[in-house]
Amino acid sequence: MARMYSSNRGKSGSSKPFVTEAPEWSNKDVSEITSLIVSYAKSGKSSAEIGTILRDQHAVPNPRLVLGKRITQVMAEEGVAGSYPEDIMNLMKQAVGLIDHMTSNPKDIHNRRALELTEAKIRKLAKYYKNNGRLESGWQYKRDQLRLMVE
Repeated sequence: MARMYSSNRGKSGSSKPFVTEAPEWSNKDVSEITSLIVSYAKSGKSSAEIGTILRDQHAVPNPRLVLGKRITQVMAEEGVAGSYPEDIMNLMKQAVGLIDHMTSNPKDIHNRRALELTEAKIRKLAKYYKNNGRLESGWQYKRDQLRLMVE
């Protein structure tokens, strides 16, 4: 989604190596990793932050190799996942910030365009999540109700 509205042609770089099992030096205790994920999720951390903490502090380079599922799947099974997917929630927080900026700076046309692009990304992601069943089919993006959804 980063280069959707720009003229950049792509991103070159390395990809993760194909690995089927966790390294021998990593933490392989499934119950401990699951309890860590649940405790961090209850304290308000996102799945990306939880993955970084597990990697840096608890010697779990890839929880998916140990658990056999993603961090968000573990959070959903334990009932600590948020009501909205993390990426659409981040976009909604960004839109709230842009709306706040637009109220104090109504002539800022560059940020008006940024708000339009952000809202387009939200609508596109919402369509995807409705088709996959992660959002209810009647959900609709509304700018006036956005602050209630984010808070």
